[in-house]
Amino acid sequence: MDNYQAVYDAVRSKIGYLDSNTLIDRIARCFDFSCQISAMLQSIEYENLRPCVMMRPKISVDGNQWCALYGDNLQDGVGGFGDSPAKAMIDFDKNWLQSLAKHDLLGGDKISELMGIK
Repeated sequence: MDNYQAVYDAVRSKIGYLDSNTLIDRIARCFDFSCQISAMLQSIEYENLRPCVMMRPKISVDGNQWCALYGDNLQDGVGGFGDSPAKAMIDFDKNWLQSLAKHDLLGGDKISELMGIK
């Protein structure tokens, strides 16, 4: 036990007083994490605002692909398909953001009529 105290005293004398705030400040200067933290927060915000996260479509297998479907069916709702649930969700997001006119499901006149625009 006497040897332990001698080693402890020798090491302690070489280290000196350790100020944790100074240590944290020095580490922060060496490694600027602000850009990485900002990018991470933007990524989290993007993921939380994706249509598939906000609308929570039902996931099922349809034939040989995964289907993410919001609504009762594809005619009345929005769907996405892919080889994996993640790919189906990406396709769902893409389809959610497209307008009916782009899909040209009903034709321009019918869309205008449904929206009350003549």
